[in-house]
Amino acid sequence: MAERGSRTVRDLRVGNRATVLQRLYFGGPMSRQALGPATGLSSGSVSNVVAELTADGLLEEAGSVESDGGRPRTLLRVAPASGRLIGVDVGETRVRVEAFDLALTELARAERPLNGSGHDVEVIVRHIRDGVAEVAQRADAASDGPGLAQGSLIGVGVGVPGIVDLDEHGATVVHGQTIGWDAVPLEAMLRAAVELPADTPYFVDNGARALGQAEMWFGGGRGARDAAIVLIGSGVGACVVTGGVIHGGARGGPAEWGHLTVSIRGRRCRCGARGCLEAYAGAEALLERWQEAGGRVPPDADEETAVSALLAAADPGDGTEPDPVAAAVLDETAEYLGAGISDLVNLFGPERVLVGGWAGLQLGPRLLPAVREYADAYSLRHPAARVRVDLGQLGPDAVTVGAATLPLADFFTRGGRRRTAPLRTESGTAAVPGWYSVLEGRGAR
Repeated sequence: MAERGSRTVRDLRVGNRATVLQRLYFGGPMSRQALGPATGLSSGSVSNVVAELTADGLLEEAGSVESDGGRPRTLLRVAPASGRLIGVDVGETRVRVEAFDLALTELARAERPLNGSGHDVEVIVRHIRDGVAEVAQRADAASDGPGLAQGSLIGVGVGVPGIVDLDEHGATVVHGQTIGWDAVPLEAMLRAAVELPADTPYFVDNGARALGQAEMWFGGGRGARDAAIVLIGSGVGACVVTGGVIHGGARGGPAEWGHLTVSIRGRRCRCGARGCLEAYAGAEALLERWQEAGGRVPPDADEETAVSALLAAADPGDGTEPDPVAAAVLDETAEYLGAGISDLVNLFGPERVLVGGWAGLQLGPRLLPAVREYADAYSLRHPAARVRVDLGQLGPDAVTVGAATLPLADFFTRGGRRRTAPLRTESGTAAVPGWYSVLEGRGAR
């Protein structure tokens, strides 16, 4: 009985620390006096938690505010320099690695283009290894505090294409059918290759889910309880948020939205099936359709350059006549995207749909008006009247930022305690952090 009671007290303390950290992070700076009503904790509990967090170096003073008739009240905030995070985006054309402080301010970045190597997992692991080494060195050189290898690193988040799951031993594996990955033990490979402390926590999840978490925390999803965040790159993915809880990514789910069937016996998709949304709306398929219709993709151009050329052909902007083939391909793509978004609207009834990913942001200004019209036309009237379709707000780095929020969310859930062991329970299965608790504690920022 004593053991059970001690665990309950410890869990309560961790919960109080998590509550204060989250409120200050998303709603701060804030005074001690304001923290009580904002968190529902007693003034005594607030004082104790603030003292603990300050002693741990997680809180710092951030000025003061006048009070009614008394002394000015000191404002508190989460100390940005109290921890570091690394976010990795395993994209379709490059691997991007960024180091951040606790406020998600970028400290350093490195990019490694894939250059025709595809998604050979050994190449990806080497790119991540070299990128982490580069950003760690540059971030450490710019700081007077302890380096990433000396205890300041909270964790590494990795956004990947495909489904993230657990094998029979509870280890993280990635199933990326479109890139040729079948139960790839990415976390184990990174632990063996990356020169970081052996107990560094790694959080691997689907890139669309990472994008969604970033937009919900810092971008166009703030304040929404129900949303869908769409990632359009070479392929297509999405994550769904219902009641403040992020779905998709690990163990499949709406992250594989790109493989909904939109055309029976339609185009062959990269996954091997026919008629997937990705076979019509992803950048790779979009460029293929343009070429098949007679369009001329610049020789040796990468996908981003080729998409820019397609947009320029459809809307020259120099007084010349638009290319009707390019315009027709883009208009058809807008209809497919609108129809795909209508599936999300009809199934989940989101308040907002946000379109992100490098291709989504590049195509969005041209396609979004038509996408909205088609989404409305294909949706049921009642959920369609509730939804707003917009571009994401975080730009092309959103997946990297979202990947960094994966260890940050776990850090908050643990009350600001660093995880010092791999994500395993006594039964051998991986522990599932309570991501939703962070969102439910989110305040206006």
